[in-house]
Amino acid sequence: MPGFKDIIGHERIKEHLQKAIGSNHVSHAYILSGEAGMGRKSLANAFAMALLCEKGLDEPCMQCHACKQVMSGNHPDLVYVSHEKPASIGVDDIRDQINDTIMIRPYSSYYKIYIVDEAEKMTVQAQNALLKTIEEPPSYAIILLLTTNQEAFLPTILSRCVQLKLKPLQDSVVKSYLMGALGIGESRSEIYAAFARGNLGRAIHLASSEEFQFLYTEFLHMLKHLKDMDITELLLFIRKMKDENLDIYDCLDFMQLWYRDVLMYKVTQDVNLLIFREEYNTMKEMSAASAYDGIELILKAIDKARIRLEANVNMELAMELMLLVMKEN
Repeated sequence: MPGFKDIIGHERIKEHLQKAIGSNHVSHAYILSGEAGMGRKSLANAFAMALLCEKGLDEPCMQCHACKQVMSGNHPDLVYVSHEKPASIGVDDIRDQINDTIMIRPYSSYYKIYIVDEAEKMTVQAQNALLKTIEEPPSYAIILLLTTNQEAFLPTILSRCVQLKLKPLQDSVVKSYLMGALGIGESRSEIYAAFARGNLGRAIHLASSEEFQFLYTEFLHMLKHLKDMDITELLLFIRKMKDENLDIYDCLDFMQLWYRDVLMYKVTQDVNLLIFREEYNTMKEMSAASAYDGIELILKAIDKARIRLEANVNMELAMELMLLVMKEN
């Protein structure tokens, strides 16, 4: 479990939380929002550990009894709110785990901290039950709501919480971490970073994902040989994609990045600006053989496929229409 200093990026949020600890102006309720994998749990745990740490500083010492209890998941004043139903956090979950216990004073610390993960799953009744507690909390209570979608909260909850939104990291930060901490080569790190769009957790997952390696190999081969493939081969490719249960949006992202590189090379002739640097020779050939408006049409076709899929158009049809535009251009 990391302290603040071990968390990559999110400097603004770390600074806000550490200042609150240092100046003794900690709020009773926080919302940490951001995509899964961006570090909401790490930030919440570092905040909780610093608040409970016996040294009383804005960075947990990781050595004292309290820090060790947090790291082993056994601190009596840190409560992780759980829920039995996968799809929702009900009013009973909130009453039993927060409302009914919050008036019991902390056992060993000044603070008593509740962390609610997947807080967007709270029902309206659960949110209303929590609202009563947030409106008049005891002085030692802190509630951290972690969410991928704060639009799911009632306006009354939002107005009573400090809202901290996690922003994507720069690709260069993600790339450096993959190369330094995981020992991944530069060109692959660049691809994972571009794909992850500033989400470090997603980049780490992609680096070890067999499904992504399969997608990478198959799409690379298809894009290199697209001009020579007939309609039957294209349909077989789409069927294979479906049978392998590949994430269709990952597939679209892959093609978008590929043609972004083709366009980038056509404009700049600079290999250093490419994401798929290992495929330099193919990029050179494709950019020479493609017209600007042809590449623009392909990128528009990928966007159109994404819109069609979000509108529940048949996946095979949407992909077929897109691949035919790509083949023609």
